Amino acid sequence: MQEKGPELGGGPQRGTTTRRRLLSLSAGAALAAAGLVTRGADPAYAGSAGAHPRGASESAPSGTVLNQVTAPPAANVLAANVNESLDMIDYAELGAVSATWIRGFYLMSDADQSDPATQTGMAKLLQASADGYGTVLSTKFQYQNTTIPVPGTAAMDTALTRLDKVLAAVLDKVDLLTIGNEPFYETSPQDRTTSAINDFYEALAKHAIQYRTANFGTTCKTAFYMGALNGLEDPANQNTQTERWMTFVAGNAGIAGVDIHPHVAGIDAAQKYTDFILPYLRPDQTFLATEFSLIKLWEEHMSDPVDPSYASAYGVPAGTLVWQVIHDAANNPFTEQKWNDFLLSNTWFANHSTFITNEMADLRNTGKLAVAGYGITEGAPIPDFGASSPPWVLNSIFCPYVCQIGTGGLPGRDRTWAASFRAAQ
Repeated sequence: MQEKGPELGGGPQRGTTTRRRLLSLSAGAALAAAGLVTRGADPAYAGSAGAHPRGASESAPSGTVLNQVTAPPAANVLAANVNESLDMIDYAELGAVSATWIRGFYLMSDADQSDPATQTGMAKLLQASADGYGTVLSTKFQYQNTTIPVPGTAAMDTALTRLDKVLAAVLDKVDLLTIGNEPFYETSPQDRTTSAINDFYEALAKHAIQYRTANFGTTCKTAFYMGALNGLEDPANQNTQTERWMTFVAGNAGIAGVDIHPHVAGIDAAQKYTDFILPYLRPDQTFLATEFSLIKLWEEHMSDPVDPSYASAYGVPAGTLVWQVIHDAANNPFTEQKWNDFLLSNTWFANHSTFITNEMADLRNTGKLAVAGYGITEGAPIPDFGASSPPWVLNSIFCPYVCQIGTGGLPGRDRTWAASFRAAQ
């Protein structure tokens, strides 16, 4: 889904610039490769909001290298989650909500194309780490439509080769690496209900631990987590496979904990996740919640009519449905004010405006949270948004594909989530 424990010591300190990399490029190319040129100076983002919804999104002077940050340790942290859109890491957006940690995931089959470290998104994440941001990377192995690899087979060798490439690129650079992204969604229904899913991910984890030990000894700063469990509010998903998952996590000294993704219909459902995992964790282990949201609640209201007061204020025909308004915004971006008026006119949204605050309090109160992650931006345009489309846009802090440029020259934002996220830092 549109998803450090205790550091192990050693490794380069945050803020160390990769000088060899920068010197190998021209000045402008080096800044662009590092993701540090302001978007106002990038022709790809030039023009009006209507021409490109992300527009010139930073207020710093053209070509400015933004200041480094000092990320806090991975304890009770709230990170900005960019999901698969590592290439959309934007320092100005991070700064606007006071984020010092970044989380994203990487599609492992992309490692077949080239060295992951040289790919745009991964390069931006690694540069952010060098510039002082805390970083969490989830590894996405995609097997919904095929049989999950069996250890000892050629298919498993392919998966391990991909893993080796990513480990070579990120170990001792990123702070936390999860083995898997959402395994129980990214595996076929048949394989996720047998030992096959456990066999595969346990083999990956053991291989990663061996690789880290062989190449870094005990000095690698990158901690491993198993991730992430979904759907735990449903008792059917607290089963043989997820129980074995947690038993493996608890029984392996090379694993710092587990990741969970509480995408739920209410905060009480999110509680089911921590209720399930906490009894398994060792005293020295922690957990991640690198994605969380009320997406299942939003889905329940896509075919509701919009509030009459909103319809009247903006000349929307009476009876227009929520999904139709989102569709309109995706094809003719709203002002930031109009987008926020639309969101808060819906009582089912307004009544949950403290969700980030409340969920972070619950996660922190466990005493076991390392890093949670909340979606900072839309990953892609949604021009064909329909009644059954997943409304991830309602979770996003910045909404570049349904909003015009807003406050401070940044993409229009959901002010509710932006304020809550910043306050939770």
